[in-house]
Amino acid sequence: MKRRYSGSASEFVELNDAKSWLNRPVNLIGVVTDTGLPKITKGTDVFCSVKIIDESRPKDGFFLHFFAQTIDNLPHVDTLGDVIVVSHAVVKAWELDAYAMYKKNVSSFALFRGRDISGKKQVVPYQKSSQYVDVHLDQNFIKTISRLKKWSIEHVVDGLNDLKPLKAIREDELCSLRCKILRICEVMEGEWMVYVWDGTDTPPVPIESKLENEIVDPLPLQLEDTPLSNNILRTFPCVGTVLRMFVHLGKDGMKLLKTNRWVKLINVKLQVRQALWCATLMPFSRFCHLNDDDESVIARQRCYEERVKSRWGSMPMTSFPWPSTITETDHPKVPFVTLMNALTYPPQMMVKYRCVVRVVAIFPCELKDFRTDAGMLRVRLTLEDPTARIHAFAAGEYGEKFFGGSDPLEMVTKRCNLLLGFEDGGCRKPPWIECCLLSYCADDGETGIYMIIDTRLNL
Repeated sequence: MKRRYSGSASEFVELNDAKSWLNRPVNLIGVVTDTGLPKITKGTDVFCSVKIIDESRPKDGFFLHFFAQTIDNLPHVDTLGDVIVVSHAVVKAWELDAYAMYKKNVSSFALFRGRDISGKKQVVPYQKSSQYVDVHLDQNFIKTISRLKKWSIEHVVDGLNDLKPLKAIREDELCSLRCKILRICEVMEGEWMVYVWDGTDTPPVPIESKLENEIVDPLPLQLEDTPLSNNILRTFPCVGTVLRMFVHLGKDGMKLLKTNRWVKLINVKLQVRQALWCATLMPFSRFCHLNDDDESVIARQRCYEERVKSRWGSMPMTSFPWPSTITETDHPKVPFVTLMNALTYPPQMMVKYRCVVRVVAIFPCELKDFRTDAGMLRVRLTLEDPTARIHAFAAGEYGEKFFGGSDPLEMVTKRCNLLLGFEDGGCRKPPWIECCLLSYCADDGETGIYMIIDTRLNL
């Protein structure tokens, strides 16, 4: 079936009929569901693909392949559900299906917002190619695109409700996520780190590193070479994991990803590095930004808001119904906070916290080295929760209380083994424990120091 609007020589071919136009130019109109990352071809062009749907093909979708001289000349789709018009694209066979190839010298395109957020009834593209001829005064064209916009609002894109939350990810899998881009920064030339979040917690990771390596190769506190400043951390939510995602793309290509926007990410590789979750946007990954009023975004945001209102909202999701009883604090009625809360307090303030954490490393690793030459107990523990990883010290009278320093060595050893998650062979799986922390400022006036206080190991 074809659609024609008067006053123009153009005809729009419905996507389900495009295959019958092999090796011939067609004009297509559809709703965008996702786009691929821009790539440099073997020649001098850049390439990306855009997946679209319409009423005739609402699930499988149809791919448009774009070639252009620069990334700026490719379609920059703003939001899932936007409408794209392509003229004089050539249909090509692909396995048992077909796709449309956009030829930079003869084809043209225009992008229209799927929702009239301005409240205006005008049908005006927010991006168009240089060859595109405006037809927004053509009433039949306006009816066609308005009908498609209405359909896109009422139609739920296939698979959108199947996107995984961060709490359900698994190592070394390719999965699709719905999350919010909080920050983008370049870590080295051509490599970027994108900070994404969805309000849920990544699952705890078994610890493979040896404790004896802490002296020369300690577990890092973050994947970045340089820790983020407090000013940046304060822009992040304090509840829910902020996942680091690596992207290998040029600066122009990174313009397509926008901060403070929810995004659908398809075929993202989930990995664990140094016992920390991270993701990689693969060359074949796809994405599309989502509107804040998208139903799936509203549902995810609502879950987060309900969580932070709860008295137990700062507890790791996998610690329910309650953390391990191998520790006990002197302040059982104080509400829990996350380590991100602790990190974002001004270091000049002396503050006490109650947290649920895992002890993923300890230094020194031998009990005989826990005390200084002067006999004072001083141990550095690496604590983590789903939001952050920090170093905290168990020292002096607080350290004595925590470890039970006057107890028999065998008893202290057993407590430490439980704390660190030692099992019979294999990786360590530290339990979630509750503890109280004291933060205060180092001599430089800027660095925060954390100490375990008012907490004891049971057994």
